[in-house]
Amino acid sequence: MPQIIFLPHEELCPEGQVIEVEPGVSVCDAALAHGIEIEHACEKSCACTTCHVVVREGFDSLEEADELEEDMLDKAWGLEPESRLSCQSMVGEEDLVVEIPKYTINQVSESH
Repeated sequence: MPQIIFLPHEELCPEGQVIEVEPGVSVCDAALAHGIEIEHACEKSCACTTCHVVVREGFDSLEEADELEEDMLDKAWGLEPESRLSCQSMVGEEDLVVEIPKYTINQVSESH
C-alpha cells in the first residue's frame, strides 16, 4: 500500500505525517481522513486553489493534470512545476512526498 509523506507544515501538521492510503484516493481525501485539515473551499470540485500542494517525490506517478486543473493552478500562490490540486491528485502505486504551501489563495470560481 502506498504512503503519503506530508512534510511539516506549521499549522496543519507541525511534525509532518506519514500515512498509508489505498491507490485511487485523492491526496486531499487522504489528508482529511488522517486529521490533516487541508483547505478545500470549493468542496473538492476543482474550482479553487486552496488545496494546492507541491509533490516533492512521486510526481510522475500521478495522472497528468487536466486543462481545468492547470487553469486553476495558474492562480495558486507559490506555483511550482510539481504543483497539483490535492483534490484532483489520485494516489497511484508509488509513495508520495507532499508539501503543503504556507499560504493559499481562497479564490473560488463560481463558473466552472
